[in-house]
Amino acid sequence: MVDRGELEDSPTAAPAVRSLATAGLRNLADATHPLTPRLTLVHGPNGAGKSSLLEGLCLALTARSPRTARQREAIAFGARLARAEVELVGRSERSRFLWSVDRAGERRHLLDGKPAGPEATRSRPSLAVFVPDRLELIKGGPGPRRARLDRLAGTLWPTRAAARERYRRALGQRNALLARARGAAPPALDAWDLELAAAGIELARARREAVERIAGEFAAAASDLGLGTAATIAYRPRSEAGSAEELAAELRARREADLARGFSTHGPHLDEVEIALGARAVRRYASQGEQRAALLALLFAERRVLLEATGTPPLMILDDVMSELDPERRARLATRLLEGGGQALITATEPAHLPAEVEREELALRSGHPVPRSVREAA
Repeated sequence: MVDRGELEDSPTAAPAVRSLATAGLRNLADATHPLTPRLTLVHGPNGAGKSSLLEGLCLALTARSPRTARQREAIAFGARLARAEVELVGRSERSRFLWSVDRAGERRHLLDGKPAGPEATRSRPSLAVFVPDRLELIKGGPGPRRARLDRLAGTLWPTRAAARERYRRALGQRNALLARARGAAPPALDAWDLELAAAGIELARARREAVERIAGEFAAAASDLGLGTAATIAYRPRSEAGSAEELAAELRARREADLARGFSTHGPHLDEVEIALGARAVRRYASQGEQRAALLALLFAERRVLLEATGTPPLMILDDVMSELDPERRARLATRLLEGGGQALITATEPAHLPAEVEREELALRSGHPVPRSVREAA
């Protein structure tokens, strides 16, 4: 077993969650759950609270739920508020994240007792989350895939992280001019065309390079997870412009159409990130099982690339991934999960769903309550 104290002794260790405390959160009993800095298997029957526990972890660290945009839905029946708090250790430091929401919808997200600002992202590990509800990332429209690719590029190359925000601001200004123009091009449009084009070329270049970094790992992970047909991920930009000047010329060529519609009809905000099996687009033609495997492959590909680039793997949060995999695929998934160290939580209805030879700590839940090891062993 892993010594929980080893994190404090390692100044280079990535921040890891030492414990999660929840109160008034869905069907979970009010309790503190200790977690190992490596792999924790959360198991229990359907309805035991496994998904709620993972949701609490995401809420505490990011103030976002992987299950719902209406965070008040996380408040348990009869409770006044829902609360989740994590203790992080690593790099010889400790920190606490706290999230809460009450019936009126008032939310708090604190880092060490103070409102969590931009520094909160730097103080916590990055997260790679698989829950069944997140399949929209694979089978939905291109917006979430673009956003995810932009976040990956920003992590790989921090100096490029501002490109997406710069493009977003320029696009907003250009669209505002187009909406007010009433058919006549305003004088400021030329300047915003140039600004949008400069930011757009930078953003598209980062996206293309990020896809190139993960494409090989995505194909390998997809094969390991049972996708027999060759899986690919590709960046499909609307524009083939190689410079800001060329993209600005394309914008000018479409100006009449943009003025008529009142918004920008060309640029990287419309690009696609295509995931395919052979000639089949996964979002349209794959089964739900194939879509689940594609999402997992994407998470593992990102994990490998981030580990190689930064030395720090993301915190893996995987809900109900084993149920549709055969024993061989489960073993391959577990092998990938343990590569390079890092922390991971995975849920299953039965502990046997994770191969017995895989080193892990186990957290058993029954009706929202943690089951002590002594009780499990006695049973």
